[in-house]
Amino acid sequence: MFDIAHILDVLIESYPLFMKGLWITLKLTVVSILIGTGIGLIFALFKISGIKILNWIANIYIALIRGTPLIVQIFIFYFGLAELGISAFWSAAFGLAMHNGAYIAEIFRGSIQSVDKGQMEAGRSLGMPYGLTMRRIILPQAFKRALPPLGNQFIIGLKDSSLASFIALSELFSIATTQGSRTFDEMTYLIIVGLYYLILVLLFTLLVNMLEKKLSAGE
Repeated sequence: MFDIAHILDVLIESYPLFMKGLWITLKLTVVSILIGTGIGLIFALFKISGIKILNWIANIYIALIRGTPLIVQIFIFYFGLAELGISAFWSAAFGLAMHNGAYIAEIFRGSIQSVDKGQMEAGRSLGMPYGLTMRRIILPQAFKRALPPLGNQFIIGLKDSSLASFIALSELFSIATTQGSRTFDEMTYLIIVGLYYLILVLLFTLLVNMLEKKLSAGE
């Protein structure tokens, strides 16, 4: 049976240390998601374009990323970028961004294609060029439709950030395993870090739900 009192004591004592890891986890998640969203949008547009070479590039990128483990991708970025003097943080951020980007690309692609084709035709009939029609008419509608799966992907990205511990980045999971090994109290620290992740996921879910309601109210 777990000693709840002991877990609470360790939770309080380790609070300053975990706050440092929490900040790194949040920063890593936000940076990788922002970059990944940009990457995903670009490759989604590549995939729906009528240019075959862009279709091939998008398909190859998505197949490579989805067909290989995330931890392998992070290590490739880490050892590849280390020669350029890039830090472990940015290596992990780029690795996570490239990984998230492949899944976000498919989310955006499906959302864009779900918008009625008449919307594009209407914009073009008004004299708007393709890019302007996409930016002002199609993408705003597609983003609303993409928000629920994007929220899920952001949460997955948050939890995937724990893999950055394998390249010695002191985020939440790394701190938990380090402290657990130091004190021989691994289970307590794993429970504590699980609570931190649970709270973050609940907060992310709340923010996404609030954004969904706000966008729905504006329709």
